[in-house]
Amino acid sequence: MECFITQPVHEAAIAFLNSHGVKTRYATKPDMQTVIQEIGTADAVITRDLGFDKQAIQAAPNLKIICCHGAGTNRIDVDAAYERGVLVTNTPGANSQSVAELTVGLMLASARRICEADHAVREGRWSFRYAAQGLELHGKTLGLIGFGAIAQKVATIAGKGLGMRLISWSPSVPAAVFAEHGVEQALYLEELLENADVVSVHRSGKPTDNPLIQASTLALMRPHAILINVGRGFAVDSDDLAHALQEKRLHGAALDVFQQEPPPTDTPLLQAPSLILTPHLGGTTQEALQRLALICAHQVLDASLGKKPDHLVLPPEYPQPGVRQ
Repeated sequence: MECFITQPVHEAAIAFLNSHGVKTRYATKPDMQTVIQEIGTADAVITRDLGFDKQAIQAAPNLKIICCHGAGTNRIDVDAAYERGVLVTNTPGANSQSVAELTVGLMLASARRICEADHAVREGRWSFRYAAQGLELHGKTLGLIGFGAIAQKVATIAGKGLGMRLISWSPSVPAAVFAEHGVEQALYLEELLENADVVSVHRSGKPTDNPLIQASTLALMRPHAILINVGRGFAVDSDDLAHALQEKRLHGAALDVFQQEPPPTDTPLLQAPSLILTPHLGGTTQEALQRLALICAHQVLDASLGKKPDHLVLPPEYPQPGVRQ
């Protein structure tokens, strides 16, 4: 059994696989063309945010399983995989604490303009302290778009730790779940945007979906509001957000994910004021990386033994692949 890995993963997973007789091999470059050229006769794949497309699947005649090192499988061609009888798995919730902590960190950094303050001190502009005009989050309203595992952890930290009022819009979540977490349920996205001081995007979807946050929805947000997106890059229209920030219609924003990654060097987003940018590192902590990689490693081993791996991702139009229980 050989496992091909598209991008670096925690060494604990490599040690686990090797100790169970599974050979491991890395792509020489983390891009799809290299993966297509180098996948060869590998039986398994572990992929991070690069994903695994139809061409890569077609180039791998022995492939039995694709393990997504994360919850989102939108960059994996799940339909093409199952047409070939290839299993697809993910790791839901494994990095939720780390992503939630970054979300709250970005909220605080934007509210208090921490990055701008750091630059000011380094540039000798001590007078920035008189012009910073930060916001106190205690008592403010946090609006969560989506209410899965990450948003629920954000709600706990922000509610219990910062004393924020919590509302969420997530149509597929039962009312009892909101009540359990002490979160008010917004029936419409517009209702949330009009009432939130901080809007944090956690809703899943597909890259082909229209952005939830674009000119029309940005116009509904409060003038002092903060926008945070650590969820899916396609959920926020980059140009519309840059325009809103240029016009000072928001207090600030912070993005860990982008419509195009990495963002083009000529995007207006990179010149927008009051904006914090991080390179899709929400789940990049030692603890989360080890959990994610080891879950993937166990899934690879299960597939090699003919067992049903945890967290199968099944397209609705296909029956569950036949694997030994």
